[in-house]
Order: sequence, then structure tokens, then C-alpha cells
Amino acid sequence: MIELYWGSLIFGVIFTILVLIFGDILNGILDGVISAISIDGVGFLQPMVIVGGLTSFGAAGILLTEYTDLEGIPILFLSVIISVFISVIVFFGYVKPMSNAENSSMFSINDLIGKVGEVIITIPKDGYGEILVKVGAGNTNQIAASYDNEEIITGTRVVVIDIKDNVLYVSRFENI
Repeated sequence: MIELYWGSLIFGVIFTILVLIFGDILNGILDGVISAISIDGVGFLQPMVIVGGLTSFGAAGILLTEYTDLEGIPILFLSVIISVFISVIVFFGYVKPMSNAENSSMFSINDLIGKVGEVIITIPKDGYGEILVKVGAGNTNQIAASYDNEEIITGTRVVVIDIKDNVLYVSRFENI
């Protein structure tokens, strides 16, 4: 059994070192392999969690073999429990927070309904102007018209009420 533990530990350490040193190069070469390992929709089956669990399985097995009087199946059982525990810590302590930290600049124009923005080009009574709206990690400039059919000057805070033909219909934020 000690060979299994050493093999798991060595594989995990070598994999980690290779990823640290050659991460970008390996990402391109092993893109298909990494994609095959991770299963969409099942967040805890990420390569980092799997390799971390395998490495901790090996380390726990070696330590339990060397420093306890246990043998065989009890060590295997405890090693699996320890590796699952460490995998859960890796997932909730690193993988999940990092995936939540990712921002996208993509949005649907319909997502803008209800958003507050600022007029950057005056919107005339019967015409079009432009507003700046914060979306995700960035901002977007959009063509806008007055929903209340009144002039809205530059610098006024507005809220998007409706969207027709890719034009945002806005009203003064104070009017709501």
C-alpha cells in the first residue's frame, strides 16, 4: 500500500510543479485533457480539486503508515476521508471563490431595464441622446430617448424604463 501512497503523492507534486512552471504552455497542449477531466455543472470535479485530493491521499497514507500502529484497510479508509476533507477545503476555499470572481463584459440589452445610468449627451424632448450605464465590471454607452417625452440634460441620473429597437427609453431617476 505504501507504493500507492507514494505514487499518489509524487504524481500530485510533479503535476503541481509542472503547472506552476509551464502553466500556460501546458494549458494549450493539454487543453483537451483538462477539459475532459473537468465536468461542466459539477463544480467540485475540477482538476485542481482532483489533483489536490490525490496528493493529500498519498501524503495522509504515508504519514499514517509511518506514524501510527494502523495497517492496511484502516489507513486506506482514513486516507480517503482526509483527502475528501482537504478536497472540500480546496474547492470552497479557492476554486469556488475564484470562479465567482470572474467577471464578464457581455450583457443582453434587456438586462439594462431597471438600471440607473447618467446622461452623457443631452436627450432632447423628441430626439435621442446617450447614456452611460454600469454593467458588470464595466460601463456601456447606449442611445437613449426620454420615456416621458421631456428634455433630459447632461449629468442627470436616469433609470431605464423600456427598450424598443435597441433604444433605451429612460426617465429621470428622481421621478420614480
